[in-house]
Amino acid sequence: MDEIRIIDTTLRDGNTSLWAHNMTTGMMHPVLRHMDQAGFDGMEFFVSGRFKKVVREQRDNPWDWVRYGQKEIKNTRLRYHGGLSSGFTLTPACIPRLIIERVVHYGITLTRLSDPWNDYDELEKEVSELKTLGMESVVNIIYSISPRHTDEYYARKARGASAMKPYRVCFKDVGGMLTPDRTRILARIVLDNAGDVPVEFHAHCNNGLAPFNLLEVVKQGIRIVHTSVPPLPTGSAQPSIFHVARNLGTLGYRPMVNEKVLEPVEQHFRRVAEEEGLPIGAPREYDETWYQHQVPGGMISNLRHQLKLLGKEDKMQSVLEEIVQVRAELGYPIMVTPFAQFVGSQAAINIIIGERYEEVTDQVIQYALGLWGKEGAEYTAPEVKAKILDRPRARELEKFEVRNPSLEEVRKQYGGPNLSDEDLLLRFYAGPEFVDALKTAPPRKEYLDARKPLVKLVEELVNRRDAGHVYIRRDAFTLSAGRRT
Repeated sequence: MDEIRIIDTTLRDGNTSLWAHNMTTGMMHPVLRHMDQAGFDGMEFFVSGRFKKVVREQRDNPWDWVRYGQKEIKNTRLRYHGGLSSGFTLTPACIPRLIIERVVHYGITLTRLSDPWNDYDELEKEVSELKTLGMESVVNIIYSISPRHTDEYYARKARGASAMKPYRVCFKDVGGMLTPDRTRILARIVLDNAGDVPVEFHAHCNNGLAPFNLLEVVKQGIRIVHTSVPPLPTGSAQPSIFHVARNLGTLGYRPMVNEKVLEPVEQHFRRVAEEEGLPIGAPREYDETWYQHQVPGGMISNLRHQLKLLGKEDKMQSVLEEIVQVRAELGYPIMVTPFAQFVGSQAAINIIIGERYEEVTDQVIQYALGLWGKEGAEYTAPEVKAKILDRPRARELEKFEVRNPSLEEVRKQYGGPNLSDEDLLLRFYAGPEFVDALKTAPPRKEYLDARKPLVKLVEELVNRRDAGHVYIRRDAFTLSAGRRT
């Protein structure tokens, strides 16, 4: 019986895609020991995108999340998510490098990363540098649909990714756009061209097809797949571990996971979701229009919100149609961060202004100049590229040299030589005033243990100094406890 290994994404992608990073450290840490007993091949655990939100909104220190992982996880390899490149802004190189150093310090020595162009000549430098820092890499091969993204394209990209000899490669469907037929073809192509490098499969359920596609890649020979624990699968996240395990078992495969120990994890997160008003992942219906605009689900809701603020919500359909045209004119970039945002923002501007490319964002100018990858300059339609660059701002940006200060310079800017690495990173991403405000933040809200909530409740109550007597009653059960005087 073929064994299928599982990478868990609950605490990383589930939290990102469904809960918008609203899972707190207090919500997370009670489940760690249970998840560590499940037999996962790995757990995606941390991403630097949490820094700003956790400090500013949760008023907490995100490094505590990492410290709990180091303390509680003993049997499962934890993963970081991301590399040394930035998302929307051109960040000093010393900052993501410092993040990697700190994460490795806490024992997280594996990351999954992408180049938004699937440009492995560029990514090879990053993978090599990560290795010198003690971080191994799982390299994504991102799926997309366009005249450029052919079978031959993916065969070539699989060879390029595996030539770097990473820990693994990962066939990634971030938009949830694979169909079972396309999955069968491309899974075989990726496997045939990856050589002896193991292949993982990571897919989002945006269009309802990821659970089917996961089974298809397994039938083709992929033996490592990504899932999440309810209530944090499906929707715009990964398939449910319970459904996947049942379906794999029915097909004669052996999923390498102990589902029983994950039941209290599901119970815990459902209780948290109900208490805090957080979403419960639910399957989505198939939507054919997705294949036209290819906009990620979270970005669609944000676009609609921004148009509503401008009193232009009625323009949503026009913006989606314009996105199709803008993406084609920009050379069919893959609709992932940051390119999806570049395309979507420019399409909205075109519709709102009423004249296409009359106004353009700095990021689109930088894109056409090749600052976000040489393919942007190479594949943008010549007449559109000329229109984008025929303006004073483009000439300014063409001469602009990205300043790349040293770590010492950045440290001096944010607090001086005595500032710790971790505090420096928090101040860089969240802002010094918000980090300083953590000193007066209220205690972190803690949540009951996933397996023994009653025992944990009694422990918590006993440790409270403001209660002299505790009385608990549920149905026929009663418990009374008082403090001795």
